[in-house]
Amino acid sequence: MAVLNCPKIDCVLPRHAHVESVTFVQNGTSYGEGRIRNPAYPTNPTNLPELCAVIVNDTTSPSSSYRFGIFLPTQWNNRFLAVGNGGFAGGINWLDMGAGVHYGFAVMSTDTGHNSTSGDLNWALGEAEKQKDFGFRAMHGAVVLSKLLIHIYYNDDLGHSYYSGCSTGGRQGLKELQLYPDSFDGALVGAPAWWSPNLATWTTKVGTYNLPVNASHHIPAAGVSILGKEVRRQCDGVDGVVDGIISAPQRCDFDFTQILCGRPGVDVIACLTTEQLKTAESVYGDYTIDGKFVFPGLSLGSEDLWGVLLGQGVPDARGQEYVKMFLLGNKDWDWRTYNDSIATLATTTDPGDLAADVFNVSAFRDRGGKLIMYHGDADGLIPTQSSDYFYSQVAAVMGGTQSLASWFRYFHVPGLGHCGGTRVDAPWYFAGGSQAGTLGTGVYSVPGFVDAKHDALLALVDWVEKGVPVDSIIATTWNEASNPASGVLRQRPLCPFPQQATLLTSGESAAVAKSWHCG
Repeated sequence: MAVLNCPKIDCVLPRHAHVESVTFVQNGTSYGEGRIRNPAYPTNPTNLPELCAVIVNDTTSPSSSYRFGIFLPTQWNNRFLAVGNGGFAGGINWLDMGAGVHYGFAVMSTDTGHNSTSGDLNWALGEAEKQKDFGFRAMHGAVVLSKLLIHIYYNDDLGHSYYSGCSTGGRQGLKELQLYPDSFDGALVGAPAWWSPNLATWTTKVGTYNLPVNASHHIPAAGVSILGKEVRRQCDGVDGVVDGIISAPQRCDFDFTQILCGRPGVDVIACLTTEQLKTAESVYGDYTIDGKFVFPGLSLGSEDLWGVLLGQGVPDARGQEYVKMFLLGNKDWDWRTYNDSIATLATTTDPGDLAADVFNVSAFRDRGGKLIMYHGDADGLIPTQSSDYFYSQVAAVMGGTQSLASWFRYFHVPGLGHCGGTRVDAPWYFAGGSQAGTLGTGVYSVPGFVDAKHDALLALVDWVEKGVPVDSIIATTWNEASNPASGVLRQRPLCPFPQQATLLTSGESAAVAKSWHCG
């Protein structure tokens, strides 16, 4: 085992950084900082391999600093993995680090320069330097210093570097490879909040569609359930298989009038009014200002998660608090005064430089970088079509869709909600960002299927290091969706966009991955 020399590390670190703590972690034990120190990531990973845990603090300005933690395993695979965060949360993501270190990676997570839950943005009020740390500076600084620590600790050269994150974590990964293309050899990016200014203002705007709660156009939770049931009825079979999973929402020509109250034959207790259906159409529709596209709406099939953005009585905090704390610097701003000028201001100013909107990433591609991006078709927090738009913009400036296949693969995941989980028994798990923690505190990879066919991170490693293209990833769900011990319920291949999985013959079992092909 390597021996960590603390004074030596402080000597090699830049003067603005220092080691907070070094802890030896025995095999089979746990490590983390718990709820008080890490309210956004209160759950500590368990059953860790033998490792050294290091926490570093790095000062970025007279008014800002960030922390990062790194796991340095005794049995190291000569690779580095950085993992991302979620929402506007601050804190070290020890749980995702725990999943990553089981592979043998040296794994890092940063608190992004603050300590808060996902929807608490008070730390950003009047703090331009902290906003920059969150936007890009903490992740990049932590990557650079982590690689330095790895070299000192193991007295060996780093082989390859990887990234895995979802939501804000997806944005962090895209931002890093856009600004610093040599940071990672491969990135696994899920449901990225890449267009943060537009996403945050859309989040506020879409919340206003369903307010106030006593208005005739408001759709209550029961009405959303009626809508979701009808969407499944009309859209489930578009892919040729009626299985409760909407696999092709973009191909479904949904007829809202089928549940219009007052229409002959429509159940009076299972219908929506004309005003309520107009609200639904707005939620599904694009947000435009004077005919200019700002942000896409939610997809058909996302209704099970509408309660997050549309069911709280006020717009979601990650929208309206962004406007208050980042954009306007006014904690007393009232969301009821929202107008389209707010979205225009956000797009043109982008406080903290959050947006990962550089579409020409040829420097990353040219050095051999590989990117896997995915998005759940049932995501009710970040519209799936925002990733479609990102992919199309990269294709437009980098030679078209066919030219992307050698280094960028994008996967739709039918039935997957936001980053993890499913409400329709869809195969959703493939070891994406933050997925392992939903199964347990000591889980990594895909239980029972630890291989590159089922594990997207292992598939990425094979693509980078062996040149094996990721032509599909087999997703899994269990009889109890987050309990592998309950037995496999379904497996299905995910296909690189624009391909889709198709059942080979009607006689095949739709629950078995080999019954499907990508085409």
